[in-house]
Amino acid sequence: MLPATVRRPSITEWLAPYLNPVDPTARALTWSTIASSLSKGVFFSVSVLYFTRVAGFPATTVGLGLTIAGCLGVGAALGAGYLARAIGARQVMVLATAGQGIALLAYLLARTPAAFVVVASVAVCGQAMQRTALTTMIAESFTAADRLAVRARLRVVMNVFIALGTALAAIALAIDTRPAYQVAMLATGALTLVAAYTLVRARRQPQATHVDTDPTQRTQSGRPMRRSPLRDRTYLAITALYALLSMQFGLLTVGMPLWVVGHTQTPAVTVAVLLAANTAIVSVLQLWAAHRTTDLHSSGRAIAQAGALLALACALYSIAAFGSLAIAVAVLVLAAIAHSLAEILSEAGSWTLAFELADPANAGAYQGVSQTGAALGAMLAPLVVTAAIEYGAAGWAILAAVFLAAALMTQALIRAREGRMA
Repeated sequence: MLPATVRRPSITEWLAPYLNPVDPTARALTWSTIASSLSKGVFFSVSVLYFTRVAGFPATTVGLGLTIAGCLGVGAALGAGYLARAIGARQVMVLATAGQGIALLAYLLARTPAAFVVVASVAVCGQAMQRTALTTMIAESFTAADRLAVRARLRVVMNVFIALGTALAAIALAIDTRPAYQVAMLATGALTLVAAYTLVRARRQPQATHVDTDPTQRTQSGRPMRRSPLRDRTYLAITALYALLSMQFGLLTVGMPLWVVGHTQTPAVTVAVLLAANTAIVSVLQLWAAHRTTDLHSSGRAIAQAGALLALACALYSIAAFGSLAIAVAVLVLAAIAHSLAEILSEAGSWTLAFELADPANAGAYQGVSQTGAALGAMLAPLVVTAAIEYGAAGWAILAAVFLAAALMTQALIRAREGRMA
């Protein structure tokens, strides 16, 4: 008797858990992420060219405006957590996403530097508030066993559809006319408004708000006592260290392209290849990394490993400037692999810490503080990374030391916390 053949799942069946999860909240968040990620892919590709060549703003004006917006985004990320506690995380996410969509459309009407700064500030603050509201929704809507899986799947979806959005933007870049760039910018706003609309369907009651707390940890009125993240020294320290680690994203999108084009013998297309490799690795392995970081101990270990990999990536990026074309390409590919593995490990570990160290009764405020670290890293990365690589190998060595020290200090804080809990 012939053995039964094992049927391989179709591509549709393989994608189903990612694109159409059974849980209604996860499904709404997934489709919102799809729309917003397509918008981001288009925006990342055409925005600078639109601002400078179509709207006519000098590059210095664009840089200053986005820096001001980034500073305001730090406060918006923190404030969104407290707002989520007052009116609900879903409501904050809907309003922030809709506000960002309107701001993206308003870029088409901005004619003066002041108007550009205002519009950019609304758009960046909306995006910062979305990140806080998203993590708060996940913290409140899912049990500890499901949070990391949901967060990892959303990150996979985000990477894939940002890549697709970039491919769509190539049409506008190929046409290279004023109307083409205007249509592309119009699409970014429209897609973001679609993302806001899909969130309206995420109506399930949060689970965390129904979790019973220790009766001794209640106020006289019977309400649960909430810890303040601003008084949680361990949480604040880990958030500050994450701000340093999150500069790795600026290293990938700003530092690496500048270094490859200006200091190695490789062609500019190498940048696109390395970014594509990063997207592929993160898409395939992010869920695997989430499964490896299910508690504080494993998360601290993963972040320490990420720090070592980031230090290795910095060393490899630096070495690429001294080799022939073939050697430089090979070294850069190895650097991109190390960098990508560091990204998925550090993100998975940081998600666990942000969820597990937070007070369930005050999830919004804690996630607001956590996302403030990401906003700080995004704000500092372009300045720090570009300044560092101007010093060549010495600058790369400094970046490597910063990443490794931040990761090891995070692991040390986790071990100290575990010791106090034992």
